[in-house]
Amino acid sequence: MNVSDAEIAGFIQQYFLPFSRIAMMFMVMPIIGSRVLSPRVRLALAVLLTAVVVPLLPAYDVPPALSLQSILLVMRELVLGALMGFTFQIVFQVFVLSGQFMAMKMGLGFAMMNDPTNGVQTTVISQFFLILTTVMFVSVNGHLYLISLLVESFQTLPIGTSTFSPDKFIALSQLGSWMFAAALVFALPIITSLLFVNIAFGVMSRAAPQLNIFAVGFPFTLLCGLGLIWLGLINYFDGFTKNMDYGFEFIHGLIERR
Repeated sequence: MNVSDAEIAGFIQQYFLPFSRIAMMFMVMPIIGSRVLSPRVRLALAVLLTAVVVPLLPAYDVPPALSLQSILLVMRELVLGALMGFTFQIVFQVFVLSGQFMAMKMGLGFAMMNDPTNGVQTTVISQFFLILTTVMFVSVNGHLYLISLLVESFQTLPIGTSTFSPDKFIALSQLGSWMFAAALVFALPIITSLLFVNIAFGVMSRAAPQLNIFAVGFPFTLLCGLGLIWLGLINYFDGFTKNMDYGFEFIHGLIERR
């Protein structure tokens, strides 16, 4: 059997283009894209999913491997995979940012921990919310649904046959303002309650100047903040569901044909 170099290059290119989109999303998305997971595992998952997805894809013209058209297609696939994964990074950062707001108001801004997911320093409250969000996201199979949307994107945005609208970049930039607004709404009950506690201590300091407000107010504010967070966990699932639904709806709009 004689196999030409062009046939071998076309076969590799047929798998490499879908692999680019899948691998980039796995590098950026939460959980699978975290630093605690070995890059070899991410690469193995991307190769396995590519081998499963490619036979299900609609037929498309494979450009020459070293042509400008091929390079542009690879860049497009990388950008699309990065956008899908980065969207849920922003959704996860809503809970991290809300924990940051709460910690600063409670006086725990100095208590920092290393975030193994992103490799940065975050407050202990942010780390708690990130762990809780990750566990709940995995328990409801959110990562599997996100992968199913990635597979669906090959049907709605086929390789090399559809254009990628610049409006989607604008929508992604607007997702950043949503992140700050959603984090503030999530942390607003705790922040408002602690504000009244600080106002009460301000009145006490004016009524009794000899009272050491720093020695009394800091531990009391800390205990009140922890108690309010514990009480607020009752409504945590509602906030989690609302933000995750918004993230999935955004990805649906991202991968739909325009």
